[in-house]
Amino acid sequence: MGHLVREYLLTLCVAAAVTYLLTGPVRKFAIAWGAMPAIRARDVHREPTPRLGGIAMFGGLCAGLLVASQLTNVGEVFRISDEPRALLSGAGLIWLIGVLDDKYGVDALIKLGLQMIAAGVMVLQGLTILWLPVPTVGLVAVTPLQGTLLTVALVVITINAVNFVDGLDGLAAGMVCIAAAAFFLYAYRIWYGYGIEAAAPATLFAAVLMGMCLGFLPHNLHPARIFMGDSGSMLLGLVLAAGAVSVTGQVDPDAMRLFSGSIRNAVFEMVPVYMPLLLPLTIIAVPFADLVLAIVRRTWNGHSPFSADRGHLHHRLLEIGHSQSRAVLIMYFWSALIAFGAVAYSVQSANAVLVPVVMALSAIGLVVLLLPRFTPRVPSWAQRLVPPRYRDRMAARAPEAGPAPGPEAAGAEAGTGAEAASTTASSEAPPPPSPASLSGLNGATAVGDRHRFAVRRKIDSRS
Repeated sequence: MGHLVREYLLTLCVAAAVTYLLTGPVRKFAIAWGAMPAIRARDVHREPTPRLGGIAMFGGLCAGLLVASQLTNVGEVFRISDEPRALLSGAGLIWLIGVLDDKYGVDALIKLGLQMIAAGVMVLQGLTILWLPVPTVGLVAVTPLQGTLLTVALVVITINAVNFVDGLDGLAAGMVCIAAAAFFLYAYRIWYGYGIEAAAPATLFAAVLMGMCLGFLPHNLHPARIFMGDSGSMLLGLVLAAGAVSVTGQVDPDAMRLFSGSIRNAVFEMVPVYMPLLLPLTIIAVPFADLVLAIVRRTWNGHSPFSADRGHLHHRLLEIGHSQSRAVLIMYFWSALIAFGAVAYSVQSANAVLVPVVMALSAIGLVVLLLPRFTPRVPSWAQRLVPPRYRDRMAARAPEAGPAPGPEAAGAEAGTGAEAASTTASSEAPPPPSPASLSGLNGATAVGDRHRFAVRRKIDSRS
């Protein structure tokens, strides 16, 4: 087990490192290529920001799969299954579509058709749903046509769900990373805990996906220096869907040998069997809910389901008063609660403590959601721990304390003697101008203020 975990950790770190190192050059390339679209009405950012972050993510995906293929234990996945090659083929096609869309723009219906083609490429190479585990029924074999349609539908829904949620800095990458972590725990338990090698590809996909997201997040957190664009969001959605298809339609639940004992015990033991049906939906529960609400909202208003607007969940959080960073953290919280809650239920379905814990965490999330104007303060002793860019922003949001202190004020803060000297000097020199009298003098310095005040006194004395 230790060797296996280390190999997965190495694969994750390689994917993260390559993605992180490639993002900087990709940003310069995007700026030089002109992949910086103008700010649209639905956008939250205020400055043009380069896209094409998916190029770096695709490099991380290729590097992670390449390193994994050379490892002793994880490399067996490439010898027992064609799913990694199927994933790479579909990912390359969807990535190319995304790059063209980021630069030139692709019609929504054409893009939807190309997404189906990318999913079909994976199906042709063996990454498809073969059967469905249904509660109280067991395994239900599907025909090749049914398996193809189900696989294409799951891939397209997941791609567009991740694409729809990509509206704030760091939101899509963080939510997919959380989903991939939950999926990794589930798939790894199926493989190592039950000895089912068919779950190995899904475990590898989740590890590489985590690395891609973790490598891109430092460049994409607010304020973002680069966006992943459709080339990144569609790529993340396809990799996540590939893991879900692999675990749902390739793993044989009968190999787990769970059906024993009483009927009550069998019901609880069947949870890992039908959990593959629920886990992909719980992992993308928040993006999927956003997708459904967007389609209903747009069609209700007489618009196309593919027309963009500012009605997504993250836009609503901003409208009720949350900052970008807090809205992203709230979305992280709900995604983690749903995804890890589902994984915990698949492991401890009979545990009576699990439900109260989930309910308590949900209550905490609702309280945070309904308190948008709560502004946390960083203690003075912890200021050095805050990155400089956030420290400057916090200082800018602090209550105004009047104009910046000049040399006299600095001397006044030094001690009582300095205060007395400052008072004496102020009785001999003209008093400093008030902020109200200088409200129209934008960009004035302290020296410039005193000069203007002296000129005004001379004019008044002559008149």
